[in-house]
Amino acid sequence: MPTIHVDLDENCYPIFIEHGHLGQIGELLKPKANSPKAIVVADAVVSKHYSETVSESLSNAGFDFRIVEVPSGEEYKSLTEFTRLHNQLINHRINRASTLLALGGGAIGDLAGFVAATYMRGIAWVQVPTTLLAQVDASVGGKTAVNHPKGKNLIGAFHQPKFVLIDVKTLETLPAREIRSGLVEIIKYGMIMDTPLFDQIEENLKAILDLDESILIDIIARSCKDKAYVVGKDEKESGLREILNYGHTFGHALEALTDYDTYRHGEAIAIGMNCAARLAVNLGMLDSTDWERQRNLLQRAGLPVKFESGIAPGKFIEKMYLDKKAKGGNLRLILPTRIGEVIVRGDIDDAAISTAISQCT
Repeated sequence: MPTIHVDLDENCYPIFIEHGHLGQIGELLKPKANSPKAIVVADAVVSKHYSETVSESLSNAGFDFRIVEVPSGEEYKSLTEFTRLHNQLINHRINRASTLLALGGGAIGDLAGFVAATYMRGIAWVQVPTTLLAQVDASVGGKTAVNHPKGKNLIGAFHQPKFVLIDVKTLETLPAREIRSGLVEIIKYGMIMDTPLFDQIEENLKAILDLDESILIDIIARSCKDKAYVVGKDEKESGLREILNYGHTFGHALEALTDYDTYRHGEAIAIGMNCAARLAVNLGMLDSTDWERQRNLLQRAGLPVKFESGIAPGKFIEKMYLDKKAKGGNLRLILPTRIGEVIVRGDIDDAAISTAISQCT
């Protein structure tokens, strides 16, 4: 079983990656749990596929648990659901020694993790991501949050899990659109720090989209290793970790402007990466051939690189300034200088940003 270690001193934890090992969740949790009391927060759709497997494993390991379902969708990563889940933990008499398990995609991980971070000032939790996007991004690094009408992930906390269990077999029940959406984050790692990974995706794209087990495990493990390295160097996003936001300042603004119901997260990030790379070309930072390689790979993967017209660049930039990554009244943008390298810029004027946005419609 490939295992990636996230090195965070007292908050270190492993990421287990395999095909078909979801049924081992109880066995893996038992030696790490301080109590047999647990609660599983599950995406309602995911629960239909995997709650029986998880329940049997937890029961065999002697856990007293309850499964609480949350409707699918980014709109449910809200303060309303946050409060409802706290009520469920109270009803199940979850205490400080208990464990919360998050079963689902990135939205469930963010929401459930924030509940775990705040309930009784913090309880242990485990990530069981079932989407490609969550497996390579949201489940690694301890970021938890809910959305606010004014912006994405504005209310949250850092709270590292005890471990992450990634079963690539869960990807087989996902729609193709979700696989493509998740692939964006893997392409992102290639763009920001891992040229060989970018090359590997270009060469094996069909096998990846066909869910070839060996290539999936390899690129997921490599992506987790890349992110674990960055998180290990900068847990609270005070420096290096900023590079993981490549494409996200644009993408998060697009999600908010379209009420989170037009684009999947990965689709919005794909458009955001195209905007960022286009801006870098305009500034003379990036060779146009590298921008074209990124754009072509995103398009070959069936992802959008432009958004529908109707959103004025001014409104777009206004929403970008609400992003958590804006500092001192300036937007801090992650811009590529070549495939495999990015830098942080906080000195780009709005006119240049507006031009790049206009080129992505």
